[in-house]
Amino acid sequence: MFLTITSTSEAAESPATDLGYLLHKHPDRAQKFGLPVGTAHVFYPRADETTCTAALLLEVDPIALVRGRGPKPAEGFSLAQYVNDRPYAASSMLAVALGKVFRTAVAGRCDARPELPSKPLNLQIHVPALPCRGGADVARRMFAPLGWDVQLTPVPLDPELGWGDSRYLDVRLTGQVRLHEALSQLYVLLPVLDDAKHYWVSPDEVDKLIRAGEGWLAAHPERTLIVERYLRHRRRLVDDASERFASLEDEALADEDGELPEDVVEPTDEVPGSDITVSAGVAVAVGGEEGLGGAVALEPVVSLAVRRLGAVAETLRASGAQSVADLGCGEGKLLKELLADPRYQRLLGVDVSHRSLTIAARRLRLEQLPERTAERIELRQSSLVYADPELTGFDAAVLMEVIEHLDLSRLPALAANVFGTARPGQVLVTTPNVEYNARYGLAEGEIRHADHRFEWNREQFQEWATGVATKYGYTVRFKAIGDEDPQAGPPTQMAVFALETPEVAR
Repeated sequence: MFLTITSTSEAAESPATDLGYLLHKHPDRAQKFGLPVGTAHVFYPRADETTCTAALLLEVDPIALVRGRGPKPAEGFSLAQYVNDRPYAASSMLAVALGKVFRTAVAGRCDARPELPSKPLNLQIHVPALPCRGGADVARRMFAPLGWDVQLTPVPLDPELGWGDSRYLDVRLTGQVRLHEALSQLYVLLPVLDDAKHYWVSPDEVDKLIRAGEGWLAAHPERTLIVERYLRHRRRLVDDASERFASLEDEALADEDGELPEDVVEPTDEVPGSDITVSAGVAVAVGGEEGLGGAVALEPVVSLAVRRLGAVAETLRASGAQSVADLGCGEGKLLKELLADPRYQRLLGVDVSHRSLTIAARRLRLEQLPERTAERIELRQSSLVYADPELTGFDAAVLMEVIEHLDLSRLPALAANVFGTARPGQVLVTTPNVEYNARYGLAEGEIRHADHRFEWNREQFQEWATGVATKYGYTVRFKAIGDEDPQAGPPTQMAVFALETPEVAR
């Protein structure tokens, strides 16, 4: 197993060899460390002021791994414990070696240069053979949200025989990151991508995950998948970790209007006829009249998230619906709004993410609700691409910023489930308008979030919605959400579907 970490610098006052101080390993010496799985070697192929590369090589003894450990395998597979990829492919063994050999660096300490751990470095990380269950797409979804530029090259099974690609990837990550954060991410994600561990996963693994994930895992869009794989899909441990991560968000939840994700903040704009800049939800006059001190706070700007929520709630009220299913309810913001309105006698929140439902339950304070109020609402973990009889019988259903998180190939299954099987009287669907992305400073073709599988323009969304309405017996109309641009349209687009022939005794 092999991994390299390279730091580059063009500043004489911050030479690349600062990497040696952070790793607590001198560039002029090769060192080795005994581990239960073999021997780890640390050496520097290059170390000068502009480029410094540290290499971690783990020699695994596959025979020593199985001697006297666990039950004997079936006779037909007795060679599998000796002939395998463990000596060559990055796995939990490399993660353990990284955590032990670079323990001080992972902890973010540098006694010789205390100021270094808090300083972002220009880093390049190379893992030549990383097993990845789910392929390059999963690897990209893991690393890209952390700010890495990700280059993934599938490793062929046999180039000469043309057997195609193996499950291994050559991974190169480039970014400006603090070293201890980069090492912590690798410590967690190497076994996650392999979806395997060479040791028994005990309850103390939850503590390890919380510590290693500090500062980056709580907000990761793939946190649920990371937690499940890291804890080897042991439900009790996964639930424990999800609950602990949710508790870390209590402070944010205490302020119901707290900070919003980047994709729901109005873009920087100029108020016509004045020197006013609108940014991050606050209007500020720049320059201004003499004596104003250069900036004057004006009326706060309502964020796109709040306007979207308000548009959906207003449309539901106008529909006369008394029962609503929030499909892909996330952390329960819409449900909280609807629960406060007594007209809604039955509310259901559905999400595939256990973590999101845990946060939603805390936001709604389900355990503290009066009995009559608690009877009106239910949270349910379910996938929207599979038929679920519990989704039937509702006056209205909402898919608010949901469809763009699905692969395009799965949208027909979602439509069949929601419009064909559940068949609510009305369905509200909102999704980003990709034409508006230029207003956020995004390049053509660039989407707002790495976890979006696609983003449609107005024509594409209307074509899809019209096709669904025709196929399943609905009418559809479209509404704009947010300030409309003359050329780009609104930042969010909404389709309102109405069942042409309302179901009897739904």
